[in-house]
Amino acid sequence: MAQPDLFEQSGAGLPDWLLRSKDLRDELNRHAHAYYVLDAPSIPDAEYDRLFRELESLEAAHPELITADSPTQRVGGTPLPQFSQVRHDVPMLSINNGFSDEDIIAFDRRVSEGLKTDVAVDYACELKFDGLAINLRYVNGILTEAATRGDGATGEDVTQNIRTVRSIPLRLHSAHPPALLDVRGEVLMYKADFAKLNLRQREAGQKEFANPRNAAAGSLRQLDSRITAQRNLRFFAYGVGLLEGAAMPQSHTALLNWYAELGIAVCAERANLKGAAGLLQFYAEIGQRRAALPYEIDGVVYKVDSVEQQQKLGFVSRAPRFALAHKFPAEEAITVVQDIVVQVGRTGALTPVARLAPVSVGGVTVTNATLHNEDEVRRKDIRIGDSVIVRRAGDVIPEVVANIPERRPADAREFVMPRQCPVCGSTTVQSEDEAVARCAGGWLQCAAQRKGGLLHFVSRRAMDIEGLGEQLVEQLVDRHVVSTPADFYKLGLTSLAELDRMADKSARNVLDALEKSKQTTLARFIYALGIRHVGESTAKELARHFGSLDALLTASEEQILEVDDVGPVVAQSMLRFFAEPLNRELIEQLRAAGVVWMETEPGYKPQALAGKTFVLTGTLPNLKREEAAERIEAAGGKVAGSVSKKTSYVVAGEEAGSKLVKAQELGLVILDEAGLLNLLEQHA
Repeated sequence: MAQPDLFEQSGAGLPDWLLRSKDLRDELNRHAHAYYVLDAPSIPDAEYDRLFRELESLEAAHPELITADSPTQRVGGTPLPQFSQVRHDVPMLSINNGFSDEDIIAFDRRVSEGLKTDVAVDYACELKFDGLAINLRYVNGILTEAATRGDGATGEDVTQNIRTVRSIPLRLHSAHPPALLDVRGEVLMYKADFAKLNLRQREAGQKEFANPRNAAAGSLRQLDSRITAQRNLRFFAYGVGLLEGAAMPQSHTALLNWYAELGIAVCAERANLKGAAGLLQFYAEIGQRRAALPYEIDGVVYKVDSVEQQQKLGFVSRAPRFALAHKFPAEEAITVVQDIVVQVGRTGALTPVARLAPVSVGGVTVTNATLHNEDEVRRKDIRIGDSVIVRRAGDVIPEVVANIPERRPADAREFVMPRQCPVCGSTTVQSEDEAVARCAGGWLQCAAQRKGGLLHFVSRRAMDIEGLGEQLVEQLVDRHVVSTPADFYKLGLTSLAELDRMADKSARNVLDALEKSKQTTLARFIYALGIRHVGESTAKELARHFGSLDALLTASEEQILEVDDVGPVVAQSMLRFFAEPLNRELIEQLRAAGVVWMETEPGYKPQALAGKTFVLTGTLPNLKREEAAERIEAAGGKVAGSVSKKTSYVVAGEEAGSKLVKAQELGLVILDEAGLLNLLEQHA
């Protein structure tokens, strides 16, 4: 082609699309090198996909642009020179992506047209793991070689490291294994293992990994396999390369079932469905369960199930025609830090928050992201004006993952933590054992702490006062109507009805909720006080151990330390709180307002359901989840957050999700609300 000669000339007179194509190729190759070779992703996947699609469009409109080194003509990256190279007998191709319902409908239409059929096509649907693609070679049933995808034709030999992955069998579970079998799959790291790894990295003063995918790739490509062995990697199979000495299964589903028989790990989250409607149904169901999965996924994969039909459809240059990856909305995106402000929480903690140029992350427009504390800002070197990668997973608060140094403007400004509280002007303090700076003003001086403390007091898990939301509490504080929790119980119809967006009926509902909240439990009351370091479970243990508030108020440090799971930090925090005259006065004012609870003998622990573990899932018709949990715990039972073989009962309501599925798989006892109430009555 004449194109290379054109680029050797000056840029003057060249078409914009020609210059843009070169820029895109250079940028994509640079990012691919950072991702595949250096294990240091420089941009989110979604941004790479956008640039890739732009180049594809340009090359489709101008075929003369296509060069051998174009990212559209390759699959992955270049093998590291430290590892020996392995040539794949069957290339490890990637698959094309779809992003919208229309893309999926078009894919199904192309498949039907390619097969010349009007009958709905059978598809195998599975997850698109966020890990590292691997080829495992078994010779006569023995694992002899493992290689990364590399550039699709040649990968890196990581056999020694793969041998440390316990989910990969060293010998196939078969008396008559195939002479040669190439298993294609994904090495990944579970979310819990990723969190533990980063904790170890922090404690060792080493660089943390950006995400589980990056951690898995970095772990697998260690030169010292002993390091890999410490990383707890996992593996799921999803494809096949070369197969000799055995018949190829006639469907993708049959292949995975065969793998399971051979002792090769396959993911249980898969299904067989028909047509575009079935594919979209699978996508929606997995999307709802995505946050609860133990590993990261960035989409789902659809494959024509029949191997014969796969062969008939064939391949395009870099991907099969019979498969498509349907990607979820990006959980990472690039945006600009327009400012860094400081928020003050209910405990006085000062948290730097990045004000961002609006960007869509995970289908939600994000304008703010937490920076956690001053040390995190310094460690990640985030400055005002920086282009940054923002991440949001499930319902987690968005956070700034990293900056993009090459995009830093010359006028970027460093963040400086204020030495005075931005709300009340009090001095900020920071203890030696904490990374967080705090306002020393307390809730009496600091309106931010006051609002936060009041919102905590009325929250669902504390006093559970419906109708007293954030906007209403802010109005009550700003108008100096409420300054302590006791003031809530002095509110009248007139003072509430005068507030913005509050009619008489709404005001009456709030007053009714306040009256109802006076009948509470000692555990809820202790938790509602907002004592630092005293969470919900600690409050329950304190209530059980002391039985009455007066016993707790007069307890010594030694007596408090006798409570299960209470250490010196919690004990000191409680002593400081109860030694403060204003806090004592607040407790008496709440009692005088009519707030009451049942008290028990010290150390009382009900035995009716002792040793029984319950898991709540879905929405119950009448009971709130907290109410159901309190009734179970009042009878001596324990409420856990996850299902296991040790679970005694699973209480399922409407829209119960993966917990119910797992309970059914384990054959556990499943109750509805009526069944739970009946069980509680039997043990009353």
